[in-house]
This record gives sequence, C-alpha cells and structure tokens, in this order.
Amino acid sequence: MIRPIVFYPQPVLRKVASPVNEITEEVRTLAEDMVETMYDANGVGLAAPQVGVSLQLAIVDVSHDPECISYLRVNGEDASLEEICPLTFINPELELLGAKDTDVEGCLSFPDLRGDITRPFEVKATVGTLEGETLVIETDGLFARAIQHETDHLFGKLFIDRMSSARKLAIRRQLKEMQQQFG
Repeated sequence: MIRPIVFYPQPVLRKVASPVNEITEEVRTLAEDMVETMYDANGVGLAAPQVGVSLQLAIVDVSHDPECISYLRVNGEDASLEEICPLTFINPELELLGAKDTDVEGCLSFPDLRGDITRPFEVKATVGTLEGETLVIETDGLFARAIQHETDHLFGKLFIDRMSSARKLAIRRQLKEMQQQFG
C-alpha cells in the first residue's frame, strides 16, 4: 500500500525515532508499504518518519545504477547492489569513513528542493534486518550517501541542516512556503 509522504515542517521529521525492539507483523507491513511508496515516488530511499511513523526503519535502493559505487562488502564479503537492494534496515549505527564529498541531494519530504550536501564518501553501517540479523555494510558513493541521508531522518536531522549558509539563505522563501502549505 502506498502511504502518504510527510512534508516539511511536520514535527515527526524532527523527532528522534524510537528503536525497533521487536519485528512484528505491523513493522513488516510498514516496511513493505515503504518500499512501494519509495518506488512510486521515484526515490532512492525512505525513512519511516517520512510516512509519519517515528521508528528507526528505513529503505534504500540504488540498484538502478550499479556504477554508483566502487565497492560493497556485507559482513566482510564482496556483494552486489542487486543482492542487497532494496535494503530494509533498522536501528542503524554508522561509522563515517574517508574523505568528504559534495553532491546534489533531494528529499521526498521536500518536493522540488535540491542542494549540494557534503558527506563522508564512505560508510560502515551496522544495521538490523527484518529477519533478525545484523549486517555490517561497507560501501561508498551513492549507496553510502543514501544510507547516511536516511539514517539522518531517523535522528531528526534533515538534509537542509547540512546545506551551506548561503544555500539556506537562497531557499528561505521555499521553506517558508512549505511551512505555510504543509505546517
């Protein structure tokens, strides 16, 4: 089922989401709905707060662009995006690695808004799965960026928080319009 996406400035987007302590049928259904919602919105990631649920659950799928990474290891073994995506993960812990990289990001909770965001180029993510496993994912490029972006959502941080001061000034009018429309 496609769920409505929550737009800025809804308070759920600024809340630190609760950890997923138990994989219930409700959590599984939420994850399935989120995958469907993300694809319907042409996104590469979606976090539970973006559909109004304050849980540490997120989805990422960048498998449409296998060239967007230079490596991917899962639990120390080489892997491919096709094997792991869509990645549904819970309760992530990130270790940010490598040099920082600036690239354009967008967000489904900010329609028509994009901006240059600087993030570490590589990530080591320790995440839970809906099967009760723990995965250690090491990667770079767009996959690393998407994991970081969705994890930020789980801790109440938005991509606009990572924009330069000049860019924040430039989008001030758009944010004010969103506050009036969706606030």
